[in-house]
Amino acid sequence: MNLIMFGTREDEKDAAMVWSKKSGVNVETTTDILTMDTLEKVRGNDGVLIQQTGKLDEELYPALAEMGIKQLATRSAGYDMFDLKAAQENGLTITNVPAYSPNAIAEFAVTASLNMIRHLDLIKKNVENHNFSWNKAILSREVRSMKIGIVGTGRIGRITGELFAGFGAEIIGFDLYQNDEARKFLTYKDTLEELVQEADLISIHMPATEDNYHLFNKELFAQMKDGAYLINTARGTIVDTEDLLEALENGKLAGAVLDTYEYEHPFVNKDLKGAEIDDDIFNALMARDDIFYTPHIAFYTETAVENLVEGSLNATYDIVTTGKSDFQVQ
Repeated sequence: MNLIMFGTREDEKDAAMVWSKKSGVNVETTTDILTMDTLEKVRGNDGVLIQQTGKLDEELYPALAEMGIKQLATRSAGYDMFDLKAAQENGLTITNVPAYSPNAIAEFAVTASLNMIRHLDLIKKNVENHNFSWNKAILSREVRSMKIGIVGTGRIGRITGELFAGFGAEIIGFDLYQNDEARKFLTYKDTLEELVQEADLISIHMPATEDNYHLFNKELFAQMKDGAYLINTARGTIVDTEDLLEALENGKLAGAVLDTYEYEHPFVNKDLKGAEIDDDIFNALMARDDIFYTPHIAFYTETAVENLVEGSLNATYDIVTTGKSDFQVQ
């Protein structure tokens, strides 16, 4: 069996080679992402794995089917880069890795929140300018005095909530599918609106769907507490970035952590040092001191990378050999 991993980073290669040696399956790696221009690299392979944030070209689905490919695996939990309808129409089974390391993202969400709440970036900037004074701009709240809202109480949301609970904060949650494990440390709210009206800090942990596109928008921001914080380590499309910028500009929100941006594909994961960024919204976002932006990096730990590579290769192997996988996207 031959498999090809598109968009392979250096840090993924060791895990891929270990899996290849253990399974006896040949794994070819390439830094190229899967496009119509790179499609020919698929020929001669039985399975295809990708790692890219942008939407796949619609022409790829029938082209892959014509080459005898039966599946597409993403080395991520999110699968919004796929057109599931087009994949189904062309007989392509989609797999993801739903639980590669929820701790990685949860720990990042809490770390970034603390950075925002304690004004660490501003303090660092002040110190660099030899301003060692204490002033109201860097006066902080303690987490234990805050009510933390967890939106989406799956694995990542639950760990995030438990970590915040460890600081002594009161935790509230919202999820269409409530679970008893989360009830051990949080109180569910019946509606998202009820949660945002009460929370001092809101951390988003839901997959991107058609139903939650721009769920956090002008109307929802208007219902939040004055001076609340928004943390998004989920998907960029869940937040209307222009509305968020307005909510920060008019002082409704005190700050935001964005590990994802709805139009991030041209920038993530690329080194654009010295290059001009032709995106006014993104430039406005990065220019603000009250936004802590990171390039979709919350997942990026050694454990997570190993689990993503192994999980996606296992899913690909299962689909190619049996037509089924526990990681099949329904």
